[in-house]
Amino acid sequence: MENILQEIGIENYIYLSALLFCIGVFGVLYRRNAIVMFMSIEIMLNAVNLLLVAFSTYHQDAQGQVFVFFSMAVAAAEVAVGLAILVAVYRNLNNIDIDNLKNLKG
Repeated sequence: MENILQEIGIENYIYLSALLFCIGVFGVLYRRNAIVMFMSIEIMLNAVNLLLVAFSTYHQDAQGQVFVFFSMAVAAAEVAVGLAILVAVYRNLNNIDIDNLKNLKG
């Protein structure tokens, strides 16, 4: 793994991670569909995980990779809960547009 990191370079991992994170931020800020927003949040989380693994490999320390493992487990639980909430909202409103959720205030 060290040879791959030396050939590609840590800078390229940083650029890729920054690009993925910016795509995720753009998706959260400019899209009103809840599913697209969840996917954008997952892209941002994967960008951070990629950077953690790259720096963990660069410093030859496995703690970053262990943290990524737990982070992905939490992300899977987040997706399950988020999709369950979206299904419940769709059953009530027949729409998952974020702007329509303002009507749910009590």
